[in-house]
Amino acid sequence: MAPPLQLSYVSLRTTLKGIESVDLVLDGGPLNIHKSQGKGTFARHFDEPMTFATEQLTLSVSRKKRRLPFMSEKIIETVTISSTEVQSGLQGHEFYREWDKTHITLGVSLETDTAPTPGISEPPADSQGLQSTTEELIKQCPRFRILVIGKSGVGKSSLINRVFGVDVASVANDEAGKADIEKEIISPQNDRFILHDSQGFEPAEGHNTDAVRSFIETRKKMPHIKDQLHAVWLCFQIPIIDYGQRLLEEGVEECLERGANTILRNTPTIVVFTKYDTLLTHMRTKSTGDPEAEAREYLEKNCVKPIQVFTRDNNISCVAVSSKLKHERGHEKLIDLTHKKVSESFTSLPDTLSAVPFAAAGAQRMVPRVKIESSIDVGKQRYWKFLASSPDFQGYAMLECLRVIHTDIVSAWNFYDPSEYLYSVEFRHLMTNMAGLVDRPAASASPSTHPTRSDTFSQKTIPLVAAVLITLPFVAGLALVQWAYETYQRLQNAHLKFMAYIVDLTHVLEILFALTASRKVKKLTRTAIKLAFNAYYDSTWMREVHSEITSVERSMVYRDVILEKITSLLPSSGADAKVSAALEGRQSVDLERDEGWHGAGDG
Repeated sequence: MAPPLQLSYVSLRTTLKGIESVDLVLDGGPLNIHKSQGKGTFARHFDEPMTFATEQLTLSVSRKKRRLPFMSEKIIETVTISSTEVQSGLQGHEFYREWDKTHITLGVSLETDTAPTPGISEPPADSQGLQSTTEELIKQCPRFRILVIGKSGVGKSSLINRVFGVDVASVANDEAGKADIEKEIISPQNDRFILHDSQGFEPAEGHNTDAVRSFIETRKKMPHIKDQLHAVWLCFQIPIIDYGQRLLEEGVEECLERGANTILRNTPTIVVFTKYDTLLTHMRTKSTGDPEAEAREYLEKNCVKPIQVFTRDNNISCVAVSSKLKHERGHEKLIDLTHKKVSESFTSLPDTLSAVPFAAAGAQRMVPRVKIESSIDVGKQRYWKFLASSPDFQGYAMLECLRVIHTDIVSAWNFYDPSEYLYSVEFRHLMTNMAGLVDRPAASASPSTHPTRSDTFSQKTIPLVAAVLITLPFVAGLALVQWAYETYQRLQNAHLKFMAYIVDLTHVLEILFALTASRKVKKLTRTAIKLAFNAYYDSTWMREVHSEITSVERSMVYRDVILEKITSLLPSSGADAKVSAALEGRQSVDLERDEGWHGAGDG
């Protein structure tokens, strides 16, 4: 007779609407399966594995189902899984079952596989499993709240759309002074920021100045940081003096005054000079020397200096930008300045990560370096510390430990991923299998199976071709290496797997970011994810990373060298060249086609 099965965790990922709760019925009363971070995801890790002694287990799914246009009723649906079915369908230590648009995973082992090991501490008492650090940060501040001030036509909409990767309807269509500053503008394409718009301070429009003052002062008094104003962009179009244009209007002068009656007070503020491309074009028509140098000199004399003189502040933050396609510049400096000032304003303790800078880093969709630095800050708060001897991971399977690390990293990047493919079991398993290669001899690594073509990718232009299927090196969501099911403290060299997983996932996301840079208003597809994964998997970049990781000496794993090694491999200095090299020669595909994990279907 086969030994009894033991159930270590249950997870469900579903696209069904209206699910309110999921219960497990096994050898007695029901046990609630907790709703996890991620839409349509329920999971529970059992501190003590449950013996599957009966012939079957049942999952009870409670959901509201619409019967009439204005009426719904609560129904209970059950899924029954027999022990015989589990025994015959086990893949490693996991059993998979599809049911009505729902992917069910059971973590299972034989009773003989899970005998306690002397000297191992008891698992944590938290029955909900490991909790992500980013989940708490997002609860504190779900969105970065920014006020953009500027008269109609200065280029606010283009600036916002480019920095935040959205397609916001024009925010500059109202008559000057008529915009509703209290209105929260939220884009479904990027739910990590809230925009407040204020039109320019035209002469004699004093009531608009009053509205801005009242709005900022009210927001400062809000008790919760999520409701406070986090930053202000004060936008001016660069004036062409030859055309009789002026920089400052009367209301703007009042807005910039420092002292007891200042409007902005200590709110993180950046002065943004827009349409720098227009200045460059003007300089090229009249310049007899270097138009770039002359444009910089003009900007300093006619924009920056007047602002500094009027405000009596030589340190006021200013940046010139151009959001015109093929002439973009200045956005990275603007993002860096904004993040720096927000961090200074909303971080009270050294070496801690505040929810507002995290929201600001996630909201922008132009500078991957800022996202990587934010991800590092998140990791340093908890889970990346002491990876070789972490008290947080005691008693958990490696798969669960990697899940929470995965969630924190993906959350920091904030892709437009409404289907949550980056949080899926399939993608996590792909990354787990890749990390498992870190201590495998180099000669045993699988060669590339992906042919090249003449119509290949570049970072700036992504050509589209019809129906080129992407074959993954691993079977997504179906096969996992044995070490993933081992308890954290039992696995030798667990730190190598953690290091590889963190660095590999970050670099895959860097490649994915480059692939989708020109189409951020489009939903993320599995096609794009698979292409990014394969590009990194086949690259010398991955092999070099794994070689660097395995060079960490065993005698040093209990010191800070692990964290130092991870952070040394993550910064994106020179990453553009590595991303381009990873994509070089790869077949072009239609990134808008949502190819399934296993092929053309849903997988």
